Amino acid sequence: MLSDEQLLRYSRQIMLPEVEIEGQEAWLNARVLIVGLGGLGSPVAMYLAAAGVGSLVLVDDDDVDLSNLQRQIVHHSGRIGRPKVESARETLAALNPDIAIQTLCERLSPQRLEELVETVDLVVDCCDNFATRFAINRACFRHGRPLVSGAAIRLEGQVAVYDPRQPDSPCYQCLYREGEEEGLTCSESGVLSPLVGIIGSVQAMEALKVLANIGRPLVGRLQLLDAHSMDWRTLKLKKDPQCSVCSQVG
Repeated sequence: MLSDEQLLRYSRQIMLPEVEIEGQEAWLNARVLIVGLGGLGSPVAMYLAAAGVGSLVLVDDDDVDLSNLQRQIVHHSGRIGRPKVESARETLAALNPDIAIQTLCERLSPQRLEELVETVDLVVDCCDNFATRFAINRACFRHGRPLVSGAAIRLEGQVAVYDPRQPDSPCYQCLYREGEEEGLTCSESGVLSPLVGIIGSVQAMEALKVLANIGRPLVGRLQLLDAHSMDWRTLKLKKDPQCSVCSQVG
């Protein structure tokens, strides 16, 4: 049962007919893994914490740098040089002391990633490299955990949800093939700060929808944003019957 303080804290969500007490309890009982506490992971972590997702696992092996602060809003100038996961934990704990936060300042090995994914209800991929994205995708489909994936660079962003619990859901490797991806990073190509806030916020929304079974998550759809013109496009994604990751699922 929710306490009086929780009923007040989450009242604006609970009053929504799609959420009510059951939805809020689903979030409070959920455990979510967030990989990457940078531009995307910042709004994801802050909104999931504020919404009352009961247990967050934060993973990032990097330290806060001055160049991060233009877009990574979970950190601030006083934490330069400190591990990003510790900086993020302080911000989230101040935002909502009602939740549990686990931090891992490490680059996950495939085995460690498998172990973590098995212990959570959902994974949000906020990393900045394709090798980790492919590894997260494989672990999620192996263990049947929904994955909310996002990416942003320059003035372009994308979000999709891959859910191995749904037999027709594609996976990340249906969209990108290993070895064929273009390895661009923000440090090489730049990024405008509000873009990662927009994409990360959409990731947080999709995570909440999946956890509480609300609405229609972006499964089988790729949401694209061109911030030059602020145009959104939605592309349909189909499961690749030859995909080495998800073709045997469902």
